Amino acid sequence: MTWSFSLGRLLGSELRVHVTFFLLLAWVGFAAYSAGGLPAAIDNLIFVLALFACVVAHEFGHALIARRYGIKTPDITLLPIGGLARLERMPEKPMQEVYVALAGPAVNIVIWIVLFVLGAGTPFETFAQIDSPGTGLLDRLAYINLLLAAFNMIPAFPMDGGRVFRALLCLRMDRVKATRVAAIGGQIVAVGLGFLGLSSANPILVLIAVFVFIAANAESQDVALRSAARRVLARDAMITEFHALSPKDTLSTAAQAVIHTTQHEFPVLDSDRALLGFVTRNRLFAALASDQPRSTAALSVMDADIPSVSLTTGLEEVLEHLHKGAPAIAVTTHGGRMVGYITRENIGELMVIQGR
Repeated sequence: MTWSFSLGRLLGSELRVHVTFFLLLAWVGFAAYSAGGLPAAIDNLIFVLALFACVVAHEFGHALIARRYGIKTPDITLLPIGGLARLERMPEKPMQEVYVALAGPAVNIVIWIVLFVLGAGTPFETFAQIDSPGTGLLDRLAYINLLLAAFNMIPAFPMDGGRVFRALLCLRMDRVKATRVAAIGGQIVAVGLGFLGLSSANPILVLIAVFVFIAANAESQDVALRSAARRVLARDAMITEFHALSPKDTLSTAAQAVIHTTQHEFPVLDSDRALLGFVTRNRLFAALASDQPRSTAALSVMDADIPSVSLTTGLEEVLEHLHKGAPAIAVTTHGGRMVGYITRENIGELMVIQGR
């Protein structure tokens, strides 16, 4: 995820923090300091950090159960509205998805039990005093873990409860239709959460509502795309007419190619038409904005880490490569000669044209 940086690896996954998380810490610290001085600010910051430790544990609950089904979790990112575990793929079997989805809230219940054994209480009035230093740290953490478990089980796809709902629907209908129904349900819940957040002046709830609404639609489209991709080969989707650069071309040549074509990425091919890498518009514009001489070789801004597939590779495998961040996927012959390339945009165009 952009605008995030790594804190290191933990239990096989990279733990990342989004920069906006620090805006949350600054806001919490400033608000508490204004109300109760330095002791209140320190107390609230400790509470927020402890809360997000529980969020990380929640996300690792998903990751560790997913690992049992052979699904890796490349990274987990902390956001102001919670955590996001990026699984390589979701389980295809409905009950496996149920177990993966329930693992996160189950971790919060276990944390609540541990805190309860340590003497924490969860009286109802704790909710009204959740940000008050007068309420014990363990009491607040115990209550918030119960709240996290309950909130995540709201059937708003793609939250945990929504994923359980989608998995149960998959027992009666195909995955694409089940995802569409769950996504619509999630968006309806998101509208309700947004209204509640606006009426109660709760910006965090509004952010969650926006995230759920957008993410539900995005995942529904992604599942539909993957379903259609299973029936398509790379040769059916690849771009075959394109402007290529040579190793001798400069930034100026690449800039002219941008002006005179509609391409967003340009393959750099050697004399045997073997791929060396891609020069993308974003990298080119960044180089030009940094005042690099236009006579500089275009190779200096080339992305050399470009996956390649054969003509008969399934489009679903191509999508996996694109999800990992590659700007394009090269399609090559057995001899290594590039005959085309694939981007997310032209896959989408193919699906629209074929009415999938």
